[in-house]
Amino acid sequence: MSNVATKAKKPNLSVKSVLNWILDHAMIIVIVLLALYVQTQRDAFLKPASLINIISLTAARLPMALGVAGCIILAGTDLTGGRVAGLTAFVAAILLQRADVANRVLVLLLVMLIGACVGLINGFVMAKFKVHPYIITLAMQMIVYGIYLTVSNSVQVGSFDSSYTTSFVTKPLFQIQTGVRPNGTAIFTVVPMYVLLALIVTALMWVVWNKTAFGKNMFAVGSNEEAARVSGVNVMMTIIGVFMVAGALYGYTGFIEAARMGSSTATLGLNYEADAISAAVIGGVSFVGGTGRISGVVLGVFMMQLIIAGMTFLGISGNVTYIVKGAVILFAVILDMRKYMTRK
Repeated sequence: MSNVATKAKKPNLSVKSVLNWILDHAMIIVIVLLALYVQTQRDAFLKPASLINIISLTAARLPMALGVAGCIILAGTDLTGGRVAGLTAFVAAILLQRADVANRVLVLLLVMLIGACVGLINGFVMAKFKVHPYIITLAMQMIVYGIYLTVSNSVQVGSFDSSYTTSFVTKPLFQIQTGVRPNGTAIFTVVPMYVLLALIVTALMWVVWNKTAFGKNMFAVGSNEEAARVSGVNVMMTIIGVFMVAGALYGYTGFIEAARMGSSTATLGLNYEADAISAAVIGGVSFVGGTGRISGVVLGVFMMQLIIAGMTFLGISGNVTYIVKGAVILFAVILDMRKYMTRK
């Protein structure tokens, strides 16, 4: 009896199951190995000051990734994120050159509303006319960028009021000692306020995804649209809602990025959506639809920023960065499809 019980308790491990686990997590494993390699070449890479900088960049890019992840869960995508962030950054920059506490909150709500309006168009056209999300969001990407160039005349906007930047978005949340100067004085690295704001946004999105009927409907539509419709889910409103939430998060990103960068330029937001999509897929959000977790998106964004920081530390050209990002997207999608085919 004891021998039978012992055999029953043994984990069902095999070479195939181990190999499948490795392949399922291959993207994260490769990134961790690359990070360790960079550390062997540059001692400062994984030191506290560098890690705090990576975490801060993760916080800045996380809301956009959370937005596009919802669109991917619907078995779609959204290419408007970067340009919406650029447009809303310009709007925030214009309105908050002079600001008080009340105004900056209203401006934040305004730019999120602008983003939500873009998402409304994306979601409505996709749901009503069955246009592929790649096509509609590509078209809206160009339209939004054209609107931005028209209203801004490609002029850089800066000189923000401190109530928008150093007293709000980039205000020091707390400081961590990360070194000591030769003269014995301590070196402190600041953790900015927008890290806390990103945590709040992430917590809210976790609640939306996991504790609301809207979140359950989103996963149902992504898994099987027809089955969801038969079950009584309002598919059109769910799709529109997901894209509107995504657009609002893009607007929030633009508000944060303008203050973080200290200006609004025509290049702000360029390729942000590519980074966000890469991060979401790295974090396990499947293009097949119906699969994704908030924790995975957070991990994916962190890993993406780890790659970018590692290339910077190694002095790799910005041109090569595009090659690496493209390869990451391609590799992540291949792994995602492999998991889907394995499940089938």
